[in-house]
Amino acid sequence: MDFDATNKMCSFCGKQGSNSSRLAGGLGAMICGDCIDYFHEVWSSPELTAAKSRPVWDEMSDTELLAALPLILKSADQATRFAGEWVELLRTRNISWAEIGKALGVSRQAAWERFGSKPARKKGATA
Repeated sequence: MDFDATNKMCSFCGKQGSNSSRLAGGLGAMICGDCIDYFHEVWSSPELTAAKSRPVWDEMSDTELLAALPLILKSADQATRFAGEWVELLRTRNISWAEIGKALGVSRQAAWERFGSKPARKKGATA
């Protein structure tokens, strides 16, 4: 699995990981130190928790919402890559496609099609 923070981003604020800006997390979601500090401060104070009773997007402008959309998709891509790495780990442990499919609530064929088949690129094709 890829533990390199420079290949990850904070799933909460979108900050790119770096050698000096470490990330923590799991199951595809990552969080930076600044977000940990922020949420710790909010949740440690009943007053701040009560003040944050509405979702952050309720207070965002249309421009801010549009700017967040690419970050949401980047975070989703990160989680999808993590799921693929997780399946690769399971396969190295000789877990069958049937077991993986059952865990995902799909057939073994569907699990293999999603995670096992890597379409071959045609020579000269561009991404």
